[in-house]
This record gives sequence, C-alpha cells and structure tokens, in this order.
Amino acid sequence: MKKGNGIALLPIGVFLVLYLGLGILFEYVLKIPMGFYNVPIVVAFLAAILVACVQNRKVNFDKKLELMAQGVGDKNIITMLLIFLTAGCFVGVVGRSSAESVAYFMLALIPARFSVAVLFVVACFVSVAMGTSVGTITLLTPIAVAVSAASGFDLPFCVGAVMGGAMFGDNLSFISDTTIAACNGQGCEMKDKFRENFWIAFPAAVITLALILILSFQTEIHGRVDQSYHLLQVLPYVLVLIGGIIGINVFVVLLTGIASGALIMLLGGHTTPTDLLANMGSGVSGMFETCMVAILVAAMCALIREYGGFDALLGWIHRIFKGKRGGQLGMGLLVGAMDIATANNTVAIVMANPIAKEMAQEYRVTPKKTASLLDTFSCIFQGVIPYGAQMLVAISAAHELGYEISAFQIMPRLFYPMFLLLCSLIAIFGVEKKQR
Repeated sequence: MKKGNGIALLPIGVFLVLYLGLGILFEYVLKIPMGFYNVPIVVAFLAAILVACVQNRKVNFDKKLELMAQGVGDKNIITMLLIFLTAGCFVGVVGRSSAESVAYFMLALIPARFSVAVLFVVACFVSVAMGTSVGTITLLTPIAVAVSAASGFDLPFCVGAVMGGAMFGDNLSFISDTTIAACNGQGCEMKDKFRENFWIAFPAAVITLALILILSFQTEIHGRVDQSYHLLQVLPYVLVLIGGIIGINVFVVLLTGIASGALIMLLGGHTTPTDLLANMGSGVSGMFETCMVAILVAAMCALIREYGGFDALLGWIHRIFKGKRGGQLGMGLLVGAMDIATANNTVAIVMANPIAKEMAQEYRVTPKKTASLLDTFSCIFQGVIPYGAQMLVAISAAHELGYEISAFQIMPRLFYPMFLLLCSLIAIFGVEKKQR
C-alpha cells in the first residue's frame, strides 16, 4: 500500500464545491426551477480532472494521460458504458404507454379502496422493468394526481407511494443505471447482486405496502380512475425482468426486450418505423451524460489512486469504522454523502466505486454485498433529499396539472426509503451478529 496523501483527494473536493455550491445557488438563491440539474456536471468533472493533472509534478503529463487511459479502459467501465447505451435503447423502444398500461390495468381490476397500494405496486413493477426512478415518477405522478382527485386520497400520500415504488425498482432493476454502475464497478454478476439485494428491498416493500393499506382504510373513498390500456405492451418488460432474474446475459436480455418491444409497437400500429428509430436514438442520447460521467470519474480516480488519495481515505475510514460491520456501514455512509453532494445516485456510486472496492478488500466484504450496499444506500438518500430529481419531477408534474405540493409535504409519506434504511441496518448488524 502506498503512503496515504490526503491532498490527492482535492479534485473530489473541487467537484463537490463546484457542483453542490452552484446547485444551491441556482435552486435556493436564484430560484431557478430544477436548479441543481442546470449545473453542467461534465464541466464540473473536467475542472476536477484539471486539478488532478496539475497535482503531483513528479509524474509527467504523458504518464498522467497513460494512467487515465488505463482507468477508462478497464473492462468493467467499457461493459458499463455498453449496458447504459443498450438500456437507453430499450427504454426508447417501449415508450411511456407501456408503463401507463400497467397502471390502468391494475386500477381497473382492483377496488378503489386499494388505489394507493396499486400505485405503489405498479411503481415497483414499472421501475424494475424500466430501470429508471425518474422515468417512473414522470409517468405515474399524473396517474397519482388523478387517483387523488377521483378517490379522495391525500395527494402527498399518492405521490409518496409512487416515489417509494420508483426507488424500489431503481435499487433492484437489472437495467437501472445504479445497478449497472454498482455491479460493474465491483466486478460482480447482476443476478448475484439482485439476490443479495432482494432480501433487503423486498421486506421494506412489504412493510411499506402494509402501512399504505392500513392508512388507506382510514380514508373515505368516493370514486375511481378508469382509462383504456394496451396490455400486450407490458410483455417486453416481463421478458426483461424474467431474463434478468434467471441469469441470462444482460445484453441478450436487453436485445430480447428491444426486439419484442419493436415488434409489438410496429405490428400494433402504435408507432411507425421512423418514429421507432427516432425513439431508440432519443433513449440512447439520454444516456450520453451518464456515460461521460463514468468516463471522467474513471480517469480522475486513476490519478487520485496513483497519488495515494484512496490510501489516505482508507486510513481515515479504518480509524472511524472498526470491523466488518463498521466497514459495511462506512461504505453506505460514503455513497450517501456522495449522493447528498451530487443529488444523483448513479454519479454517487460511480464516484464511490473505486474507494468501496478497496474498502471491500480491507474489510473482507464480497463484491455482491458491496454492490448491494452502494446501490441500496444511494437509493435511500436519493429517495428523500428535497432537491433530488425524483422529488423535483414529482412536484413539477403535479404543478403542471394545477396542483401545488411541496417536498416537505411529501417527505413524511416516503415510507419505503425509511423502511429500506431500517432493513439495511438489520442486514448489516443482524447478519454479523448471527455469524459471530
């Protein structure tokens, strides 16, 4: 192990100051809508890399370029990029009508008393199938508003159910940015991470559903939502979900979803070939920034590692967190802190990955467990911060439909992230106690 050098972590500090500082300025001082997401994250990372390149004059610039190239050229980084792009193509093919069909189908079958519970379950399924919490919230918040207006359920209650279900899938989905980043960063199979993660996320979801049902029976109901739907459009989601769970190669799974989705959309007359290609292009384009962030972080972390920054950080962590349990909690808090600073759980995982990998070796934590911890804790924090994309998108969607709602009205109704934190802590401390 190289001698630790705390100054080597300066590029991360520069990025956080730029991104978090400008985000707070835009969002809360200048009152710019979605202010955090108007900050050019790629530019912030470029500034951080510039600082890393200026540091450590003992290493010449050509050597620094070579180190960055080695970091970017890692097999896991390349795999991550290709999966990101293929997943974007899949989401572009299936479109929003497929997700809406799931919701309206279940709302048509189940009594109005269970509408909020249906919203939560549908959000869980759609987010697992689509792999995006923001996309799920964008699609289902208007339905949540309709449920609230038609049935009498409290609007924050309905929106909170959608947000909770969306974070469930963000954490578990095989095509979620966070799953892809965590698994490839730690070098583990997605199916192994899913099995490790499932027994944390599923109990939290069951408890959340039970609480939603209890609260639902305390509300007076006076209506229901009834809309048309196309059930066949759900098939690509189901195929991707089943393929991922049984362990088929992720590229094969995604290509199956793309092919089946394209056939259904074309043969059903839901789109034209040109529109389908345009949608695929839009889906891939939506992943470009995420891919660029992964590349820049890999390059920056290669330099920080070479300079001894990670060794210094590990030394500090060892002094604070003792034993295997402490190490796992330290990983969770590390990615949580990154998420609070960046308001982006995928970026938080990408940044935390190399540090967590070295922590896992030090504390003897398996890759699948490490990936599960990173994904879970990033989703816990991302699911509750009032300036996260998930919260802002939900508020904006309700506002566009003529309803005013604030983050602080929704936050007390975010039951799933709260129970997910509880189940995560039980998994860390309870399992370790059993092993003893």
